[in-house]
Amino acid sequence: MKKVIHTDHAPAAIGPYSQAIEAGPFVFCSGQIALSADKNAAIPGDVKSQTVQVMKNIEAVLGGAGLKFDHVVKTTIFLTDMADFATVNEVYGEHFKQNPPARSTVAVAGLPRGVKVEIEVLAHKG
Repeated sequence: MKKVIHTDHAPAAIGPYSQAIEAGPFVFCSGQIALSADKNAAIPGDVKSQTVQVMKNIEAVLGGAGLKFDHVVKTTIFLTDMADFATVNEVYGEHFKQNPPARSTVAVAGLPRGVKVEIEVLAHKG
């Protein structure tokens, strides 16, 4: 059985999906982009400022499930430009200082709302 996770502290879904789904001991978080939770609008700025917002959104969604970054076991990062890898990695790394999760990073042709980065996470409640 699955349980829908929703929090008003993260942007509402901009399509037919949930912010996260809890299934057994796992929480599958939808990809987060640099949207503000209050206006659900893309924040302007460079990839660093966008990544900061993405990580805030992930933290809020995890919090909606009663979890923290320490519970994350796998992430996937989508970048529109691999030249941004080091900058995104710097911000991302601030949240996973010890025992970081497994990760994949993928270059994509584009992302919703014209943003530069999207990150999805998979967390374990244990």
